[in-house]
Amino acid sequence: MGGGRGSSNWWCGSDAWSGRSVRNRWAPAVVERILANGNRAPSAGFTQGYAFLVLERANDRARFWQTMTAAGHPPEPAEMAAPLLVVPLACKAAYLDRYAEPDKGWTDRDEGRWPVPYWYIDTGFAALLMLLTAVDQELGGLFFGLPLEVITAVRDAFGVPADHEPIEVLAIGHAAPGGSTGSAWRGRRSLEQVVHRGQW
Repeated sequence: MGGGRGSSNWWCGSDAWSGRSVRNRWAPAVVERILANGNRAPSAGFTQGYAFLVLERANDRARFWQTMTAAGHPPEPAEMAAPLLVVPLACKAAYLDRYAEPDKGWTDRDEGRWPVPYWYIDTGFAALLMLLTAVDQELGGLFFGLPLEVITAVRDAFGVPADHEPIEVLAIGHAAPGGSTGSAWRGRRSLEQVVHRGQW
């Protein structure tokens, strides 16, 4: 999907949708299950510094696509056809605040203490749990990233607080038959290629 955006259809095995409405079969219970499982993601210090912008009404989804287009990045057809969009948001400030609390032993909010940005990692965990839930419900899920100018536009269009950063978009729906397209032709590396037991 979409060269230059960091887009991917790596999860559901399809980047097309069957056209069945989100409300035909899996709303609201399935949508709520997807979101609830995302909220069960592990997080550093149990900070839970993530939030989800959920766009399931047609007019909200249309506003999202219009926002992308106005920012110079029109969506692709497979993205637009999804009946449910979830935008996971990462909040760095929540982690800096949490680790300045007495039980963590830090007395400041110095970002330099973090070897990796766990606010992104934990939000990615939440996104993966939502995708896993979609697959478990026999749905399809498409993951794609957003360029900086679109992130800024989405924040403005949907009133996202300045300390919450959209890190990706999950497009969820009933996957059309036919298998995966996009970059899936590359195939998956074998365990022998990725596993290093005892040492590299």
